[in-house]
Amino acid sequence: MGAHVLPANSTTSIMTTRPAIVAALTVADLLVAYLEQIGVEYVFGVPGGAIEPLFNAMARSQRRGGLRPIVARHEAGAAFMADGYARETGRLGVCCATSGPGATNLITGVACAHDNNVPLLAISGLPALPSFGRGALQESSGTGVNVFAMFQHCTRYNAMISHPSQFEHKLTNALMTAHQAPGGPAHLAIPLDILRSARDCTTPAYNLAALFEQEPMLIDERAIQRLNDELRRSPRTVFVIGASCIDAIETIMALVELIGARFITTPDAKGYINPRHPAYCGVFGFGGHDSAAALLSGTPDIVLAFGTGFSEFVSGGWCDSLLNNRLVHIDNSEDNLMRSPMALLHVRGHIRSTCKRLIELQKFASQSGAGGVKYRNDIAGVTLQSSANYHSDATPIKPQRLMKALSERCPPDTRFLADSGNSMVWTVHYLQPLNRRTKRSRLPAEGELPEQRSGTANWLRVMMDFCPMGWAIGAAVGIARGNPVCPVVCITGDGAFLMSGQEITVAATEGLTVVFVVLNDGALGMVKHGQRLAGAEPVGYELPQVDYRRLAEAMGIPGHIIHTPQELDNLDFDAILRRKGPTLLDVRIDPDEVPPMVLRMKTLGTLK
Repeated sequence: MGAHVLPANSTTSIMTTRPAIVAALTVADLLVAYLEQIGVEYVFGVPGGAIEPLFNAMARSQRRGGLRPIVARHEAGAAFMADGYARETGRLGVCCATSGPGATNLITGVACAHDNNVPLLAISGLPALPSFGRGALQESSGTGVNVFAMFQHCTRYNAMISHPSQFEHKLTNALMTAHQAPGGPAHLAIPLDILRSARDCTTPAYNLAALFEQEPMLIDERAIQRLNDELRRSPRTVFVIGASCIDAIETIMALVELIGARFITTPDAKGYINPRHPAYCGVFGFGGHDSAAALLSGTPDIVLAFGTGFSEFVSGGWCDSLLNNRLVHIDNSEDNLMRSPMALLHVRGHIRSTCKRLIELQKFASQSGAGGVKYRNDIAGVTLQSSANYHSDATPIKPQRLMKALSERCPPDTRFLADSGNSMVWTVHYLQPLNRRTKRSRLPAEGELPEQRSGTANWLRVMMDFCPMGWAIGAAVGIARGNPVCPVVCITGDGAFLMSGQEITVAATEGLTVVFVVLNDGALGMVKHGQRLAGAEPVGYELPQVDYRRLAEAMGIPGHIIHTPQELDNLDFDAILRRKGPTLLDVRIDPDEVPPMVLRMKTLGTLK
């Protein structure tokens, strides 16, 4: 039975009024209740007829102080926002779309989340079940354009709700699959009549909040003991830190300092560490540093790779200096571990728990006099290619010089994002902000664990593998919505902005402090430079010269055109970053400056 309440407008005595019964929840209301239960604050999407009951349920939730919808301008933007929100908050990102083209527009963002292990729930509407096969508007089940089936290839769980009694079971399956390691997207397709239908309950049947709060502790003790033995006889140790290490980074860094290792990162993990750490030797992979490649090509006894799948961009194009029998691969993802069959050792399990156990073993070995020789001699610093341009005052602005200004002018808590293309390469290589991490004055004492940052703290986010243009624009909005206290800087290209720039109006509507830095060179830069490096036909890369400042101002957003380094230096960053709302910087960069993209050319086999 439901709870008994008085009507809100009742003036009758309690003694004489018959109690009313709270109405049973609709499936849409039940969906919202579950999302609230696990801490979801926002659902990013675009409304439509087939998903109208969900928006109605969110409106009711918003009135009582619960979650609320954030309306994107395009469904791909909604998925990108949910992706950014999940990365920043550690909560589930949720996006939704109506049936047919609304759902197909979601797919790019969902596929990105799949390739980057981002926990996401995508909800798409469908026409009512009785209309299936009758040519309903935007039909996208198996009897029309089978959009539901398309999600099968880019999700970890994909289900259609064909009866109200299935709903809670399939929803909890979707939520738990998205949340559990290695994480990724789940999709539910829900017909209109199912969303409207009433369930015989007034609260969710399951309490998922406790399950979502549990910290996994799985470790492979036998493999850890073997790894510890290898470390004792391997004084020259190198760590490779990958994208799946975000909640383990403090423990990994404590282990680095305890054994005196040197370390490098993949491009998508640079934001976890202090780029000025004395043992840091740079980024390995796309947009990376010669110092990182030289470290692996040298004479390390053993290379410990944490939380990475060795895709093209993070492995240096599957470089032999990394993928060899000196490698120890530490990961909680079987998919990742399958990509390193040549490794000396696989250590399966929760990365932070594994590192904690290694710290215990290393301390015990040190106290018993059985420790190895620490590898602190001849530590190489990060080498910036074409470093003179990092300080150049030439006009047009060198992209390296822009990265220097952003590194120095933005406060320590800034969240940076870099879009696919040249923006990512320039950022990964040259952005060198000051230390974002609390400086450790000492190693943890006996029995004391390393201090932990938030498991989502990350000053730089880039997209690996699927790499859609425009991802950073939507993701920046999601990050800012998830954490409105920290300023967000989105570094994007003019090509990406012409694809997805309309999403900055969401930041304006929400009053979010996001600085959109458009690298304006009138071209699809990576295409242009790739053609030149390959000696290919110069075709298809030109873009119109657009005044993005005026475009922003037409949207009610302040903008600036930056032609010279002096104009960049004179910009009042403090005022911009205090403003509750977005700002656009149209930066006219040198169109002939070639980014460090040789690795990509070698992989394509087109380098001349």
